[in-house]
Amino acid sequence: MDKIFFDTWESLLRTFIITILSYIALVAMLRISGKRTLTQMNAFDFIITIALGSAFATVTLNKDVVLADGLLVLALLILLQYIITWLSVRYKYVNNLITNKPALLAYNGNIYDDTLIKERITYDELEEALRKSGITDISGTRAVILETAGNITVITK
Repeated sequence: MDKIFFDTWESLLRTFIITILSYIALVAMLRISGKRTLTQMNAFDFIITIALGSAFATVTLNKDVVLADGLLVLALLILLQYIITWLSVRYKYVNNLITNKPALLAYNGNIYDDTLIKERITYDELEEALRKSGITDISGTRAVILETAGNITVITK
């Protein structure tokens, strides 16, 4: 209880150095791995983003984790994400495993109640998406689609 606000200058210096080095290494790894690494296109990409943040926090704040171990974890997460996305663009089976499919919520003004229930979308959320698209009535739509990342796209007539 006596070390709540300050431990030692050595502890602060370690946190300072490890955070800077980890940050530089993480940015370099992300630049090397390409744009796709941090996009939130599907649940898999979201999980990787969270895991990277958690690993970064652990290596910077946990005194029991040395820099080399932390950088290895970051590199492995990025490598695994790269391999999975590489496989997913080449093999439909892998893509189907990690990617959600878009869902048609409404077509030509007709709302698909079963799809709303299956996708756990409320009428309020549907109406909000319509309002954001400048539509006040569902009859003014050609299609309303729940995209793979969870956003709702409205296509007008």
